[in-house]
Order: sequence, then C-alpha cells, then structure tokens
Amino acid sequence: MKTCTNCQCSFEIDERDRAFYERMSVPDPTHCPDCRNQRRLAARNERNLYHRKCDATGENILSLYSQDKPYKVIKESVWWSDDFDPMKYGRDYDFSRPFFEQFNELLLDVPRRAMHQDGTNENADYVTFGMNNKNAYLAFACFYCEDIYYSEWTGFSKDCMDLLISMKCELSYELVDCVDCYQCAYSTNSKNCHSSYLLDDCRNCSNCIACKNLRNKEYHIYNRPVSKEEFEKFKSEMLNGGLEEEKKRFNEWKLKMPNVCSRMTNAENCSGEYIENAKNCHNCFDLVLGSEDLKHVYFGGWKGKDMMDCSFAGKDSQLLYEIHATTNANNCAFSSFLRGGSDVFYSESMYSSTYCFGCTSLNHKNYCILNKQYTREEYEALVPKIIEHMKSTGEWGEFFPSSISPFAYNETLAQILYPMTKQDVLEKGWKWRDEDEAGEVREDLQICVDCGKNYRVIEQEAKLLGRLGLPEPKSCPKCRRSRRAASRQPYKLWDRNCDKCSVAISTSYAPERPEIVYCEACYLEEVY
Repeated sequence: MKTCTNCQCSFEIDERDRAFYERMSVPDPTHCPDCRNQRRLAARNERNLYHRKCDATGENILSLYSQDKPYKVIKESVWWSDDFDPMKYGRDYDFSRPFFEQFNELLLDVPRRAMHQDGTNENADYVTFGMNNKNAYLAFACFYCEDIYYSEWTGFSKDCMDLLISMKCELSYELVDCVDCYQCAYSTNSKNCHSSYLLDDCRNCSNCIACKNLRNKEYHIYNRPVSKEEFEKFKSEMLNGGLEEEKKRFNEWKLKMPNVCSRMTNAENCSGEYIENAKNCHNCFDLVLGSEDLKHVYFGGWKGKDMMDCSFAGKDSQLLYEIHATTNANNCAFSSFLRGGSDVFYSESMYSSTYCFGCTSLNHKNYCILNKQYTREEYEALVPKIIEHMKSTGEWGEFFPSSISPFAYNETLAQILYPMTKQDVLEKGWKWRDEDEAGEVREDLQICVDCGKNYRVIEQEAKLLGRLGLPEPKSCPKCRRSRRAASRQPYKLWDRNCDKCSVAISTSYAPERPEIVYCEACYLEEVY
C-alpha cells in the first residue's frame, strides 16, 4: 500500500498497474486515484464564462478566462488562422530551473483559445467544449445537438433543456443519464421512454408518472396501473401547482425500491458505474461505445484501449496515462486537450502533433520542446536529459500541479466533484476566485428560491416549457445544474453486501446511505 501525498489516504498499486507504468516508462504515482482525477479536473473550467477583450483584435468576446487573468486570450477564429504562430514563443530548456516553472511561463506567453469549440457550431456562442451544435445556449461539452439549453455532456439531442449526460433525447426537460427519451421530464437513468415524468430506472415506458424500475409499461403512477383518465387527471394536478410536492413524495418513495449495485451493459470483467460495451475496465465511470483494458478512467472510453488515469478521454486512443480531454491519440501522458497525434508529453491544446514535450497550442508539428523546433536527432537526445532533470526535481510522473492551472479551483469541474472551502484551497497554494458582486435583487425579476439571486427565463426556454406544459422553474440555471450533478452517483466504489441475498458487491452506493442496493441477479429478478 502507498500513502497519497495529497490526502494521506492509503491506495493500492497492483502488478497490472506496475506493468502499465513500465510500459509507459513512468514511476509509480504519488497521488491516490481520486486526487489524480481531482488534479486533472482542476484544469477544466467549462461552465464559467466572462466578457473580456480579445488580445489579438481588441474585440469584446466571451471567454473561459476572466479579464483579470494574466493570460493572453484570443477568439477561436484567430487561434485557428494562419496569422497565429505559437512557434514564435519557443524557448530553450533551462536545466537550472524546474520544468513546471518554465512551462507556466510558456502558458503565460502563448495566447489561449477563448472557448474551446470544435467542429461547426451555429448560433452557439455560449457553448464551451462543444462540437457541431446548432441553436445552443449555455450548453457545455455537448455535441451534435440542436435547440439545446442549460445542458452538459449531452449528445444527439434536440429541443431539450436542463439535460445532464443524456443521449438521443427530444422535447425533454430535466433529464439525467437518459437515452432515447421523448417528451419526458424530471427523470433519471431511463431509456426509450416517452410522455412521462418523474421516472427512475425505467425502460420502454410511456405515460408514466413517479415510477421506478418499470419495464415495458404504460399508464402507471407510482408503479401502479391506472386508466388513461386517471393518469391525465393526476398529471394535470401535478403540473398545475403540485409539482414540487410530488417531487418530494417521489424521492421519499424511491427509498423503498431497490437499486442495482452498478449500471453496466455488456461489460466483461469490469467495475464502476455507467459502463457499456467494455472489457477489463476497472474503477471506471461513464464509459461508452466500447473500451478495453482501462483503469481509473472517468467519462471516456469511446473505443479507447490501454488507458489509465484519464478524464474525458478516449475515442480511438491507445496507451494514455494521466490525460485530460483527449481523442485519437497514442502513447501520450501528462497532457491536456490533445486532438490526434502521438508521443506527446507534458503538453496542452495540441492538434495532430507528434513527438512534442512541454508544448502548447501547436497544430501539425513534430519534434518540438517548449514550442521550439528541433530535428529528430536533437529531440531524441534532449528529451531524456529533460526527463532526468525532472526526476531530480520530483516533477517527472506528476500531472500539471493545480497551482499552475489557468483557473481558480472553484471555477473548475474539480470543485463540483471534489468540493473544497476557500481556506483549504488557498492553504494548498492553489487559486480561488471570489464571485463578482451581484447587483441589487430586483423584485420585478425571478428570484431563485435556492440562492436568492435574480435570473431570467429566456424566450426559447419559455417556448419549450409551453410545448411540454411544464411550469417555469423556481431555481436559477446554476442551482438547477448543481442539483442535477448532486443527483448522480459519486466516482467512487465501496464494498458492501446485497440487501437481499447478502452476496458481496462493489457499488457506488456507500454502505451508510439509505438506499436499498441489490446485486445484479437479485435486481433483474425484481424488475423482470
């Protein structure tokens, strides 16, 4: 057992882990898996947007970086243009100073992308990490969506709002972990359902309200069959003044119903939560579209293979370690935002580049160190020397420290999944950003029942709610987003026993939680 140098908890490294580390030529990690993921996510701000000046054109732009940050920030079109040459910021490696100090100086000099948008996005200015979206507003890490608002990590959906990790949904509102749902609202963990509300873990259901663990049912309320007339009467009363009370009642009722220990489909020799079509993947969460031989991977997969300690990474990638936000890459480590390429280490925002070390914002480049061009022979001679230097400073094998993240900790996804107080953050030497002072609360605008701040219902939101016959939300988008995130299972596993047959299980439900948890066999017996 090893002791985490960040949180001091014990964690295990087994023989398969060490075989992977040897294959990647990296040392054993000093942080536990949770702290490694936290450190990667401390570099990811996807939800906080600011108005600032483009450092290339002087235009007012939207950006992930507030105006008070020391970085140069340019709008997307300039970053992608031939006028932007990140190589002109190249510099020699200084063996008298730590690597991270030099890399941080490079980050301060090289202009950064304002929003991180890929593909073609139409009428989607308020979108970060998005790809091929149309008519999107405050949609983060969404892809191939149309008319999508206030949503995250959602794909191939249309006419939807307030979605979290949902796919192929249409005309729906407030969904978490749903797939192929139409005209549904306030639902979680459900697939192929339509015209339903307050569902949890339902499949192929229609015209159902407040149901859990149902399969192939129609016109049910609290898992009880009802007539169409009774259903419509209950629905009308709920949506015309009784919604909040029904939500509370449903959440209390759900505690009497069993939950499956882990949600996995076609997963062979796997452990984790929300895993589909995978083999030999352990302590992994939110893996889709086929993956093999992964460990400690969070929200990724997409046909990835031989990956360890990655967040938002995969998609036809292989041999990745300590990687964030990366696709179509091979043999890369300690890097963030790679799109294509191979043999890239300690770099970020790289496109289709190979054999690069300590670089940023390069596109189709090879054999570069700190954004400086080298010959193949020079590169292969210098990189081993840099690695030896980093070993002597204790930097080799460590992801970028949170202290050089371009964002304050509370601006990042790390604060959502691993919340910390301002005092604890500052004591670690990380950054914290106090929120801008809100204006005086106006009584003529909506006031959030949770945070007390003003918010507004945008025109598209009002139209969608009208089409669905739903009342306007009483909470602001930020508080609704926090509530959705809190409703999901944590990225953590515990050993406990099935509440029916007592067999040992691994689950994301902590033993002290009130939910009833069954092993897969007992759960399937219950619902089918």
